[in-house]
Amino acid sequence: MRKAVMPVLSAGRAAFGWIGRRIGPGRLLASGLLLLLLALRITDPPPVEALRVRTFDALQVLSPRVPPADRPVAIVDIDEASLREFGQWPWTRTRLAAMCRKLQEGGALIAAFDIVFSEPDRLSPPRLAETLPDLSEAARADLRAQPDSDAVFAKAIGHLPVVLGQTAASTPVAWTGREPPPQTGTAVVGTDFDPETALIGFPGLIRNLPVLERAAAGRGVFTISPERDGVVRRVPLVLRAGGTVVPTLALDILRVATGADTLLIRTDEAGVVSIRLPELTVPTDPHGQIWVRFSLHDPGLYVSARDLLNGTVPPERLRDKIVLVGTSSVGLLDNRTTPLDRSMPGVEIHAQLLENLLTGATLTVPNEATLIEVGATAAVSLAIILFAPILGALGLLLFGSLVAGQLVFVSWYRFSAHGILFDATYPLLTTFLVYLTLVFTNYFREQAGRKRIRTAFGRYLSPDLVEQLAHSPEPLRLGGEERRLTIMFSDVRGFTAIAEFYKTDPAGLTALMNRFLTPLTNAILDRQGTIDKYMGDAIMAFWNAPLPVADHEAQAAAAALDMLARMDALNAARQREAKAGGHPVLPLDVGIGINTGPCVVGNMGSDLRFDYSVLGDPVNVASRLEGQSKLYGVKIVLGAATADAIRARFPVLELDRVRVKGKSEPETVFTLVGDEDFRRSEPFRQLAARHGAMIAAYHARQWDETGAAAHACRALAEGLRIDGLYALYAERAETFRREPPPADWDGVTVATTK
Repeated sequence: MRKAVMPVLSAGRAAFGWIGRRIGPGRLLASGLLLLLLALRITDPPPVEALRVRTFDALQVLSPRVPPADRPVAIVDIDEASLREFGQWPWTRTRLAAMCRKLQEGGALIAAFDIVFSEPDRLSPPRLAETLPDLSEAARADLRAQPDSDAVFAKAIGHLPVVLGQTAASTPVAWTGREPPPQTGTAVVGTDFDPETALIGFPGLIRNLPVLERAAAGRGVFTISPERDGVVRRVPLVLRAGGTVVPTLALDILRVATGADTLLIRTDEAGVVSIRLPELTVPTDPHGQIWVRFSLHDPGLYVSARDLLNGTVPPERLRDKIVLVGTSSVGLLDNRTTPLDRSMPGVEIHAQLLENLLTGATLTVPNEATLIEVGATAAVSLAIILFAPILGALGLLLFGSLVAGQLVFVSWYRFSAHGILFDATYPLLTTFLVYLTLVFTNYFREQAGRKRIRTAFGRYLSPDLVEQLAHSPEPLRLGGEERRLTIMFSDVRGFTAIAEFYKTDPAGLTALMNRFLTPLTNAILDRQGTIDKYMGDAIMAFWNAPLPVADHEAQAAAAALDMLARMDALNAARQREAKAGGHPVLPLDVGIGINTGPCVVGNMGSDLRFDYSVLGDPVNVASRLEGQSKLYGVKIVLGAATADAIRARFPVLELDRVRVKGKSEPETVFTLVGDEDFRRSEPFRQLAARHGAMIAAYHARQWDETGAAAHACRALAEGLRIDGLYALYAERAETFRREPPPADWDGVTVATTK
C-alpha cells in the first residue's frame, strides 16, 4: 500500500512545485487568501457585518436625509415642561382623552401612541373608591358613580382614528379580555412562508386594555431593537410576537391611513421580499426589516403636550398630519442611538420611519447585494494578482487607486441617487489585503536573498558593510576610496598577567575575553562605529565608513567613555562573583587611542579573499596613541585633529608633545576626562585653568611652578583617574630641576615603545 501511495505523493509534490514555480508563491498565497476572504463574506460573521453597517452609517453622516418642506408627521411630546405642569407619569386617562379631543379639534389625520396602556388607570375614580382608605361612604359612593377613566379614554379614541402601541416581551403574556384580541389581518403571497424562521420573533406581546384595543382603529408594535453595537439602523415592519404576526407601529398607521384591512406579505425562498398596502409597496430584507434613512434630530417636529392641553398650539401645526404621541423626557428612558445622533427619542425614530415610507426615502439592500460584492471583490483581486508583476509598483498603485475610486463612487452614487446600500469597504479591504500579501511576499523573498549575503559575508565583514551589501551587492570588488575617518584602538592593560592567571583554564580565558569584548564592541556599534578587527584582547574600529557619520569624532569620543563605563560595570560584577565564590580576581583595565585624518577605506586583499578595512598614517598614529595611555597614566589618548573637533563639547586636556615611534614629526596629544555635562561644570573649568598653567610652565622650564601646578591639578582631578599624569609631570619637574635639559630642548617627548 505504501509503495503505491508514495508515487502519488511524489507526483503531487512535483505538480505543486511546478505550479509554484510557474505562478509564484506570492500569487498562490494571495489566491488562497482571496478564497478565504470570499468565503468569509458569504458566511457574513458579526465582525464583517459590523464593518458593513458602519460604512452605511458613514454614508448617512455624509449625506443625511433632507426632510420634506411640508412634513406629514408631527409629535406631541410628553416633555419635561409637561411633566412639571401636570405631574409625573403616568397621567390619568381622562387627560389622555382630553389630548385626543384636542387632536381631533386640531384636524389631526391619525393619532398614534408610542405608549402601551396595559394596566387599568390607577387614578380612575371607581378605582380610587376601592383603594383610598379613610373615605366616608358618601365620598366613596360619589367616586363609584363617576365614569371610569379607561372608558372615557376609549370613547375619545373611538372619535378619532387612533393606533395604539404594543410592545414585544421576552416572556409569554396572557390576554385578559373575554373575547379574542383584535388582530390585523395578514396575507402571504409567494413560496411557503414560515414566520418562525423568517421574522424577528419574541415570545410575548404586551397589549393594551381590552376596552382600549377594541376602540382603536389599529394596533402596532413600537419595540425598537438596536443592533449589537447599540445603534438603531433597521426597523422591522412586521414581526412575530406572542405566537402571531403583528405589524409595527408605523406600518399599521399607514394601513389605517389607506383604509386597508389586510397586510400583503410577499415572500420567496430567502424570506420576506416586500410588504404591500394599497398604492404602497415597501421592499424589505428577508426578515421583514427596512433600513431607515435618518435625518438629524429636528425639534421642529415636536409640540409640547402642555401646549396642546392648554390650547396654545397653532392650528396648522397638526392639521392633516399623522400625530405621534410619545416622550423625550430622559427619565422615561425612551432615547435611542442612531447613525446621526447619540440620543434620539424613540418616538422620533417612528416619525422618521413614517416619513421614509410616505416619501419613498427608505434605504434598500438588494437581495443580490452579496453576489455583487463578492463578484466585485473577486474581479478586482484577481486583476491585481494577475497583473501585479506586469504593472510594477507604480502601475499597480495607479491601477489600485483607480479601482478604489470607482468602487467608492459607485457606492456613493447608488446611495445618494437611489437609496441603495452597496458596501465598497469589503471589496476595498480584500483587494488591499491581497495587494499587501503580494508586497510582503516579495519583501520576504528579498529578505531571504539579503540573509544569504549576510550569512556568506558576515563572518569577515563589518556589520554595517554587510547590511549595505545586503541592499546593494555592487561594492563587492577590490579597491577603496579616500575619506576622513576617526580611528580607535583599544587594548586591555596587563593582559599577560591575566592570561597567566588562566593558564590552567583556557576555556575560562576564552569566556573572559568574550565577556569583555562584547560590551566594548556594543559601545562602538551603538555609536555608529565599524569594527575593523579583533587582535587578541585588542579592538580596531573606525567611524565615517562605510556609512557617513556627520560627527564621527564626537561619536568615537562618546564610545570611548561608554567603553570605560561598561568596563567598570564588568569589574564590579566580577568582584561580586569573586567574593561570593571565595577566589581572587584580576581587574580589567583598558587603554584607548583615537586619531582622525584622511585614510583609504575599502576592500583590501586578493581576488579570492578580501576584507573591508582602512589604511593610512592616521591609523598608525592611533595605534601608537593607544600605547602611550599607560605612559601618561590616562585611559584615553586623543590625536590633535580629534581633540580639535570635540573640544567644544567634551572636556579635553593637553597631555604632551610626543614623537611616536616610527614618526619624525611630533604630535600634540590630549586626553578625554569626562562627558559633555562635565565639560560645562565649574570643577572642569578650574582644572583646565590649572592644567594649562602646568603645561605652560613646563615648556617655559619653570620647574618649581610645574611641580606646584601638578600637585594642585592632582587634587582638583580626584576621581577622574588621571593621577598618573600629574605624578609624571611632578617627577619630570623634579628631574629637570636636578638635571636641566640641554639648551636646544624643545619640550617634545620621544616615545620609545609602541
